[in-house]
Amino acid sequence: MTQQAHQPFPEKIPGEVSEKDEKFFLFATSEDLTPEQIKRIKAPTRIVPEQRAALATHWHPEFVPVDLAVERMQAMFPNLEEALIIPTQHNELLSYRGYSGVEVDCYSKGFNQKVQLLLHFEKDRVENASRLRSILEHTRKYRATQLFEFIRAVNDENGNKVEKAVRETGAGKEIVNFTRIYVRKIERLIQKHHSSLPANSLKNKLLRNFFHHLRQDYPDPFIDRVQIFLKTIKNMVKADFNLDYFYRTSEIIEEARLHGGGIVIPHPEQFWPILLAEYDVDGYEVWNPQSQRYTEFLISVVNRKNKEKKHLQKEILIFMGDDTHMGEKAMHAAYQDKKKAEREIGCQPAWEDPNIKRKLDSAGITRTSVIERYKQRLAG
Repeated sequence: MTQQAHQPFPEKIPGEVSEKDEKFFLFATSEDLTPEQIKRIKAPTRIVPEQRAALATHWHPEFVPVDLAVERMQAMFPNLEEALIIPTQHNELLSYRGYSGVEVDCYSKGFNQKVQLLLHFEKDRVENASRLRSILEHTRKYRATQLFEFIRAVNDENGNKVEKAVRETGAGKEIVNFTRIYVRKIERLIQKHHSSLPANSLKNKLLRNFFHHLRQDYPDPFIDRVQIFLKTIKNMVKADFNLDYFYRTSEIIEEARLHGGGIVIPHPEQFWPILLAEYDVDGYEVWNPQSQRYTEFLISVVNRKNKEKKHLQKEILIFMGDDTHMGEKAMHAAYQDKKKAEREIGCQPAWEDPNIKRKLDSAGITRTSVIERYKQRLAG
């Protein structure tokens, strides 16, 4: 994308929504892929011919068609012999070749924390799962309200989040005023187009994506500072988000089991109290790009639990998740979240790490064995 010549930073930015503002907003909320984006999505950054198995049970298509996302994965791993590929969109059930999956937000009251669960099903079992789909729709809509809390926090003249973000980031008055002017424009554009907006576009990242488009008119270093300021406020909003309207973890587990679902705890490093709760789950995700610090420890925990419970038929399985967000692949390289953009479906280097592999070998665990055992479990 070629940037236009930057205009001088204006003393006063018009508060009215311009045609260009509206164009940027519609770009930021669109789920239509351009030929350039499709080409970018199809082309993985590297080819790994030696990998023969892929466990892909934690990844997010976002607005990218599932088949297109998998096409990229298959290009990256051209010699796959065994795979389990299940998309896990946030709070939306999606399917691929006989399996359906979702990552659902829920609330564990015992330790007063939002947690997430990965749910996986044979597709036929959830075709008519009306209550499960109703739960997911409620959760998706409630989570979307976080965007409006984010907008209110930015615009609140008397709120402490802006003041705190200024202290943490060093943002000056020009950053605050600029951000507020455009966030108010975004709010008006949401109201204008609300009935026609894709449901999944109403997320916190809408603000990030819109402000990226402003790089066409304002210097990159300035927009970078705005993005840091916004992200700081977003993190405060997420930390203070009311959890009472999420379904309880136990309710989600019970509903999943009614439909023969498998349940995996993703990145337990972030939700570690959930390991103490002894929920009825099928496995722990011991590694993903956000949670690498305790991988070896978590493998030891799983191995110990399985040895202690030999009398039980169901062992705890070990999973690794790539947590890929395909929407990042569609974005121009200059606008991507670099860490998220590096993730690839089915790419979990920890399986080949010598120290981790030694622990897995001692328990007879391989990627292929987990795929086989979990497929059997989902088949009931």
